[in-house]
Amino acid sequence: MPPFPDPTGPPAPRAQVLLGYLDYFRGVLAEKVADLPEEDARTSRLPSGWSPLELVHHLVHVERRWLDWGFEGRDVGDPWADRRDGRWHVPEALSGADVLALLEERGRLTRAVVERHALDEVGAPSGRWEGADPPALERVLLHLLQEHARHAGHLDVVRELVDGRTGEDG
Repeated sequence: MPPFPDPTGPPAPRAQVLLGYLDYFRGVLAEKVADLPEEDARTSRLPSGWSPLELVHHLVHVERRWLDWGFEGRDVGDPWADRRDGRWHVPEALSGADVLALLEERGRLTRAVVERHALDEVGAPSGRWEGADPPALERVLLHLLQEHARHAGHLDVVRELVDGRTGEDG
């Protein structure tokens, strides 16, 4: 897992700082799911019904929706492929290792998108924005950081329910 970005380190370009935080939170998410037995990774322990693998798969698609489809305006097929019947879904054919590999690959794809554009560049018009003006890349990245950090906290709770591991310990 990448180390937590050092807030007192030397100044770095903002894009690299934001990517560093995204890499860190992706690592946290992967670490919290990687050592779960497959059954626990696919089982919900919460009234809302999502499983740890569904949450990770969802975040892969969130990055895809916001960056590939939304910001760059590219056709991604079904942008909502992480959902079925109104809830998050992971196809049975995907193992836990497969979902974690998708998360790792998504990190590389996200980095490539960010490195192709300036943070103040406004995204392409796309169906993602439902007619609204597209945001600048920096706003997209801040939204993605919020999503990843919030969901990492959700996985903290799930890990505590599964095996008692909390926060930085799990």
